[in-house]
Amino acid sequence: QVQLVESGGGLVQPGGSLRLSCVVSGSIFSINVMKWYRQAPGKERESVARINSGGMTNYADSVKGRFTISTDNAKNTVYLQMNSLKPEDTAVYYCNAVLSTISRSGYFTDYWGQGTQVTVSS
Repeated sequence: QVQLVESGGGLVQPGGSLRLSCVVSGSIFSINVMKWYRQAPGKERESVARINSGGMTNYADSVKGRFTISTDNAKNTVYLQMNSLKPEDTAVYYCNAVLSTISRSGYFTDYWGQGTQVTVSS
């Protein structure tokens, strides 16, 4: 049973910083891609950052230069460092992983976390 648990959200002033964490647990064989999504009320979910097993990263244009995605492979954890936060960054942030389990190595499946609230307000 694979689980993703996000943490680190909260209330921050514009221009401030937060670091989100997502811990992946379970009988994991390989993680191919880890991603961060966000969804604001009344808006569709959007991808904000991703990192693959080779360390290649991609970011949405709206967060480039402000957000950084990274991993700690020994801990099966992905981070999202968010700097220079803006009110429009307010959303629930979700962690996503594309991975294979030990019992089904070579077969990759998407898994989602429960989300963590980020509120940017003065």
